[in-house]
Amino acid sequence: MEYNILGKSDLKVSKICLGTMTFGQQNTEDQGHAQLDTAIDLGINFFDTAEMYSVPARKETQGSTEKILGNWFKKTGKRKDIILASKITGPSRGLTYISENLDFSEIRMRSAIEGSLTRLQTDYLDLYQLHWPQRRTNYFGQLDYPLPSDNEWVDNFLEVIQTMDALRKEGKIRYWGLSNETPWGIMRSCVVADKADLPRPLSIQNPYNLLNRTFEIGSSEISIRENIPLLVYSPLAFGLLSGKYHKNMDTPECRINQFPNLSRYSSDIVRDVAARYIQIADDAGLSPSQMALAYVNEKPFVGANIIGATTVPQLIENIESINIKLPDEVITAINQVHKSHANPAP
Repeated sequence: MEYNILGKSDLKVSKICLGTMTFGQQNTEDQGHAQLDTAIDLGINFFDTAEMYSVPARKETQGSTEKILGNWFKKTGKRKDIILASKITGPSRGLTYISENLDFSEIRMRSAIEGSLTRLQTDYLDLYQLHWPQRRTNYFGQLDYPLPSDNEWVDNFLEVIQTMDALRKEGKIRYWGLSNETPWGIMRSCVVADKADLPRPLSIQNPYNLLNRTFEIGSSEISIRENIPLLVYSPLAFGLLSGKYHKNMDTPECRINQFPNLSRYSSDIVRDVAARYIQIADDAGLSPSQMALAYVNEKPFVGANIIGATTVPQLIENIESINIKLPDEVITAINQVHKSHANPAP
């Protein structure tokens, strides 16, 4: 395993982070614990979760992932060995069962973190992230800015940052971060924090994979120059880049089959472009999953690559991508496909 210091912190994290959003829906507690044990054995020390999980979000399973993690911490006593990240849910009409007011007011943020800490059976989080912006903007696959702009949102960046700092001083979090944020949102957070002499966001968690490299357009330079590393989610595009769907190795339990409403990776053009990447891997004698993950691992703006799996063998294959360095000819072939079909699945 490879490790690096995450941004401007003292957190030494594994370059591969274990994403846990399947725990409680696609994975039972026992299966989740088996994945956690395997991840630890293979050198992972960084786990990511959220109060909303498991996913897709349902009232019946909300908080189940954090509870499974909490029970594992209690059983193993390994909380001190783990860099633990979670997220507070942003505004969404369909998630009001989590909280009637899904804003980032101090009252809501304090209620959310207390819930997460209780479920996780811990006194603190190493990283606490805003799952998505409170304002309406272009995220979750929306490239065009939604005009007219959100006239209901009132700039609350300072209040959020002040609350994060208060939680830090109280020992409930060590650092805070962003997720599903735009370039403007990242820089606005930095400007407001600097002006108030408060800690900046440590990291940004956004999607990034061979079918969605939109992070490179505006945010990658910010990430590098401001030392706010990307925590990559969906590096395998919900498993589409593994090749199992193209090679008829998928089952009804696989994510895209089980949740057909996840339409980002279902169009014909997305499937066709994915097939070209899978062919590059096959021609090079590589596992398509490992090629896709290795491509992400090597990017200089990536602080950690958040992988997920539903089985232990899948997990092991994904973690072992850290040992693969892609040949120049493979990188060239990947970039040729990207040049002709850039970002078909933003």
